[in-house]
Amino acid sequence: MKTIERYIEQNAAMYPDRMAVVCDQDMLTYQGLQERICRRVVELKEAGYHEGQIVCLRAMASVAYLVDYFAFHLVGCVVAPLEKDMPDASFQKIASELCSHSVPEGSADILYTTGTTGKSKGVIISHQTILADAENLIDGQGFSHELAFVVNGPLNHIGSLSKIYPTMMLGATVIIVDGMKDLNKFFEAFDYPAPKMATFLVPASIRILIQFAEKRLASLSQKLDFIETGAAAISQSDMKALCRILPHTRLYNTYASTETGIISTYNYNDGKCEVGCLGKPMKNSQIIITDKGLIACKGKTIMTGYVGDPERTASVLKDGVIYTSDIGRLDAEGMLHLMGREDDVINVGGFKVAPTEVEDAALAFPDVKDCVCIPVDHIITGKALKLLVVMKEGKELNRKALALFLKSKLETYKVPLLYSTIDKVERTFNGKINRKYYIDPDHSGNT
Repeated sequence: MKTIERYIEQNAAMYPDRMAVVCDQDMLTYQGLQERICRRVVELKEAGYHEGQIVCLRAMASVAYLVDYFAFHLVGCVVAPLEKDMPDASFQKIASELCSHSVPEGSADILYTTGTTGKSKGVIISHQTILADAENLIDGQGFSHELAFVVNGPLNHIGSLSKIYPTMMLGATVIIVDGMKDLNKFFEAFDYPAPKMATFLVPASIRILIQFAEKRLASLSQKLDFIETGAAAISQSDMKALCRILPHTRLYNTYASTETGIISTYNYNDGKCEVGCLGKPMKNSQIIITDKGLIACKGKTIMTGYVGDPERTASVLKDGVIYTSDIGRLDAEGMLHLMGREDDVINVGGFKVAPTEVEDAALAFPDVKDCVCIPVDHIITGKALKLLVVMKEGKELNRKALALFLKSKLETYKVPLLYSTIDKVERTFNGKINRKYYIDPDHSGNT
């Protein structure tokens, strides 16, 4: 079976001097990468690592981490990439638990999700899934051999790892940046002499760039081939701003998860800029809308299952189909539209409201920097909507003006009854609103 590691070997023979990986001053050509991987394979076998063994790695933003990741695969190990800053006790606990589990033949990785509810889950990913994800992105977004892709997210999650796959498959270049805390470092990555460049940004990072680095982002307009976003919903106001700043760049909104793999994508810089649209399913994927209006996926990109948890696996994976909690629809052209998550829907007097729709409308209000819509108890309707807002610097909340603005955008039952300011919206690492945090009544707003 062909693997990403075999593509690296092939590219080392075809493009030995082509740059494969760049991280600060550490750079490896494809020949150099292949030689480092081969040496590491010898070391790992001498150290006693063997086929079928599950190995935990700290997902450092480094060339050395990628060398280890590929080398362990070649040894036949299954890699469990973990957060680079995870406490030692937590790391060892997961490593110990995984020792007692076995995984199916052909397994490549165990990726831990960081969902906003419940315990994280170890998702088993096969080598077939890795290749299928790579093919989907190459076909759906136009990855090419000339591309240099800037990876700035954690390398233990599907959002960033899935960009390594097509880049290595095509013999293109990966540039690793350690997060977005240092915007100078991020922009310096685009000084790399490549004819085409691309990156993946979660919506929270896009908002930061729009607010604090619009001119620097605009200066990349001719060089940025495309930007992909995913992991969380991006507001239409941010979509339109990015289209204005980067008129020549393809801007993709993608439907993907650790369990489903990379499913569909939509270039919203198409003149329509449809919020919630996630495009048509890619070549290795199919989308089904269930009778309850939920999204289900099938194809080569889906997970094998949850490690050590057959019951949870059986609850979402049935006859080769992954059933999600995402509410969606397919339009007449076969384009997927995401309507929110079933768990997040708020029932207001019998009317169902997706909080993301309210949040998206509120983000278009000029004075609002960020927001989250939450349910609160109501004596008549059972639940009412409350909007917690982060105001832009120097601005104060005008509840009446905001409510009138929302009334012009939304049906009456979707307009929040209550408004409050907060200092920031609690989010997970990938920019998703941490809705579990707001279940606590102490976090319902401070003014």
